[in-house]
Amino acid sequence: MNLLVIDIGGTNVKLLATGAAEARRFPSGKEMSPDRMVCQIREITRDWSYEAIAIGYPGIVKHGRIITDPHNLAKGWSGFDFEAAFRLPVRIINDAAMQALGSYRDGVMLFLGLGTGLGSALVVDGKVVPLELAHLGYKKGTFEDYLGARGLERLGRKKWCKQVACAVERLQATIIPDDLVIGGGNARKLDKLPEGCRIGGNQLAFAGGFRLWGQEPPANLSEEHCAS
Repeated sequence: MNLLVIDIGGTNVKLLATGAAEARRFPSGKEMSPDRMVCQIREITRDWSYEAIAIGYPGIVKHGRIITDPHNLAKGWSGFDFEAAFRLPVRIINDAAMQALGSYRDGVMLFLGLGTGLGSALVVDGKVVPLELAHLGYKKGTFEDYLGARGLERLGRKKWCKQVACAVERLQATIIPDDLVIGGGNARKLDKLPEGCRIGGNQLAFAGGFRLWGQEPPANLSEEHCAS
């Protein structure tokens, strides 16, 4: 079965289909509604063939349905029927959970996605447990206020790196994971990885989309490829 994997971010929507040589993308942002996204995806994937879709969504998903509108996109996502819009089978999961699934090796893994916001998920013995750590209280705000893109801009890179290390230490002590993966677009802006962590490439979100449908990811989505 040919799949289309959609990774929705606060800055870009990224796409990859079975057999495609490389991913495609287009800008998202505050004006991006689900209807507009579906139209743009149809346009940009006209030469791709796919029979089912996996979606990573930057917000709360329960039982395969979007529960809340995202903080960094337009309104109208909650309850949106993607299967009707695409006329294809769709499986949807939180975007951080999808990248976590693509990054997973074994045991208990905590995933933190440093991007426009802060994504988070646990994978326990191969089962994904979505989290919403971003909006938990931290210092004088929330984890996202310090670790997300706004925190990076406000604090500057050096202080932001220190806050990431401090937050990671606190979360490691609380959750006690066997493995901690730091991904997202800003992960590579860290001066060094906090102790006990490894970096996860954004391409691994696509790997998670294939795994969501019980398929092995394409060879070019290996961790070695993503880290290059």
